[in-house]
Amino acid sequence: MHAINGPELTERPVDTSRFEAVVDVKAAARFLGVSPSLVYAYVERKQIPHFRMMGRAIRFSISELEKWRQQFFVNGGIDEQNRKTA
Repeated sequence: MHAINGPELTERPVDTSRFEAVVDVKAAARFLGVSPSLVYAYVERKQIPHFRMMGRAIRFSISELEKWRQQFFVNGGIDEQNRKTA
């Protein structure tokens, strides 16, 4: 038999500084200040950014959760620019 010559596979060091750590449901719930069951409900309704690892394990990116959480913040109802002073 003839050997098939393909590209040589060599291990190269991986720059892990570009990778973001991911968290599970419990850690995401703590980060958001809600219960894990509410996080599961958000996932089921596709209301929260998430991904699945190996089919079942649900994981979250903290930076994506932070962006998602920011959309719910309000400035307390005070609009400083349009506020009239007497």
